[in-house]
Amino acid sequence: MPSILDHLNPQQREAVTHGRGPLLVVAGAGTGKTATLVHRVAWLIAEGTEPARILLLTFTRRAAAEMLRRADGVLREMETATGRPRSSRVVSGTFHAVATRLLRRYGKAIGLPEGFSIHDRTDSEDLMNVLRTSLDLAKTDRRFPKKGTCMNIYSRCVNSRAKLEEMLAQHYPWCKQWEAELKKLFDAYVDRKEAQAVLDYDDLLVFWHALLDDPTAGRRLGEQFDCVLVDEYQDTNRLQAEILYRLCPDGQGLTVVGDDAQSIYSFRAATVRNILELPERYPDLSVLTLEQNYRSTQPILQATNRVIGLAQERYRKELWSDRSEGERPAMVTCEDEDDQTEYVIRRVLEHRESGVDLRRQAVLFRASHHSMTLEAELSRRNIPFHKYGGLKFVETAHIKDLMAFLRLAENPLDQVAGARLLPLLPGIGPGRARSLMERLHASGGDFSVWRKWKPPEACHKRWPAMVELLAGLAKSKAALADQVHQVRTFYTPLLEENYDNAKPRARDLEQLEQIAARYRDRRTMLAEITLDPPSSTQDLAGPPRKDDDFLVLSTIHSAKGLEWDAVYVIHAADGNIPSDMATDSPEQIEEELRLFYVALTRAKNWLYVTCPLRYYHHSFGRSDIHSYAQPTRFLPQDVAERFFNRTTTDVPREEDGLDPSPGSARLSSRDIRRQTKRLW
Repeated sequence: MPSILDHLNPQQREAVTHGRGPLLVVAGAGTGKTATLVHRVAWLIAEGTEPARILLLTFTRRAAAEMLRRADGVLREMETATGRPRSSRVVSGTFHAVATRLLRRYGKAIGLPEGFSIHDRTDSEDLMNVLRTSLDLAKTDRRFPKKGTCMNIYSRCVNSRAKLEEMLAQHYPWCKQWEAELKKLFDAYVDRKEAQAVLDYDDLLVFWHALLDDPTAGRRLGEQFDCVLVDEYQDTNRLQAEILYRLCPDGQGLTVVGDDAQSIYSFRAATVRNILELPERYPDLSVLTLEQNYRSTQPILQATNRVIGLAQERYRKELWSDRSEGERPAMVTCEDEDDQTEYVIRRVLEHRESGVDLRRQAVLFRASHHSMTLEAELSRRNIPFHKYGGLKFVETAHIKDLMAFLRLAENPLDQVAGARLLPLLPGIGPGRARSLMERLHASGGDFSVWRKWKPPEACHKRWPAMVELLAGLAKSKAALADQVHQVRTFYTPLLEENYDNAKPRARDLEQLEQIAARYRDRRTMLAEITLDPPSSTQDLAGPPRKDDDFLVLSTIHSAKGLEWDAVYVIHAADGNIPSDMATDSPEQIEEELRLFYVALTRAKNWLYVTCPLRYYHHSFGRSDIHSYAQPTRFLPQDVAERFFNRTTTDVPREEDGLDPSPGSARLSSRDIRRQTKRLW
């Protein structure tokens, strides 16, 4: 019988077979982190741990499902799994998804209504904006922060467990003058969510945290799991860390996997301090480091090791690879942005001709607008590309419209869903929508109260149909795909009236109907799609066909966890990398260094870092006004020597038509100066 450890290196074996004491696995980029965690789950089950008593926390639902699928594959190889996959009983998912599951089950213990709704980020911003307007904060002679900024401040306070005063001083100093108004707004926001039985993303963690503090429910939850495993721990915030401390107060059964060198999400309130300070929290913590890299060539690793070596505080590790052959990464100096674009496209096509498909190559950048010139030239040359880091599928207006029908049927107190759905009908504006939602709220969520309302002439035919649709959905036991079909049938004419490009939008709705068939009920679909939204319909359709070839363009943040044969990191100039908006403190600069490191470690075989020398100012049309750039501070001389330094242009040579040999000049310096004197 094969062993569970057969395919692991010594460091991975030690991590997999570790006992029940607290364990931190510092897994460098490309070192088989997922394989180690998969085998750890399989090992625990094989050693007799009941799968239902294992909690696996990840940062995407897909990652959790993939890990459990692979764990069952390992168990089958050992001939220890028969019938139904044993790992299917493992409690797994994102922090927010697991919180939802536990709150549905135990939420009554802390006064949470069973039918609570979950708002995604856009819904939360919309509710914040409603309150911002109702409190007259938008009507002022000074510029009050917009809804997105207000939501950012609120969310960061909650997730970092920081006081508003501290948060404003550290991250939003330009909003300090509004501290009193923000307190008033946030109080109203919390009260409105309570009245509507609504939880936002942050509330899911807040209420899970409170649940663990409850004497009865907290004890039951604490006894539910023997082993807790956490992936990507460097991306957790303070609130998530506190939840973990309550789940594992003494660290027994705890396994944490992460890499401090890839902590890059402080804008989401994630903090590298969680992983760096874990040994202080658990004095008997074992720290194991994975250093054998299975992704990149040794020359690339030698360069990336030098880059991350600039970090002031980190877990020490030196990544290495058996793949000793390969080109040194290139540091390419370009004349300007157009020259950079030309160089990147030329190299991309050269690799394609040598057998490296476009989809096996990626161009990475710090900010989304850094790729604009490249996108324009790729389009002009008819080179297909996909860009990542933009609007998500479920954030598009028409998808949110259809989902609003389902959400209001599930929770008639959801004012944001009602405020989105009702104005779709002609003749119903924000004021009438608010009045109708107040009627519905007063009736306890009974849609029949709307039958008594006399609609305006513009929608007098559609109004009864919509009321019957919502009332039917609220009580429906039909398959979810059938419910979505009913909504789609009613909504499609409204789609055609309210939006341009109706046909492709209608196809998205058809796609959503197919997706609905995968879920057992409406509540599950609403929760899971809200908590782990797909980036596009392609995420739901599976991997691309082999004949679908396209170049990948991505922000560095969106590229984390991925890999390509050839990687091009563009705009590696100070002010872009690191961003000039993130150099106010040593902590910000350290994170920018880690972000650069993440970009470099995505490359398997070829790595190119490009830096334009000149940036032209295009604010008021094209002109010759420009400024000079400095290469990123993250490539000082001792680091740059691990790169092959080149430029995109050759120095003019003597044989190019100019002969500087003595006696060949037709004019002497004295002659030229004499001609100048003639001017006066």
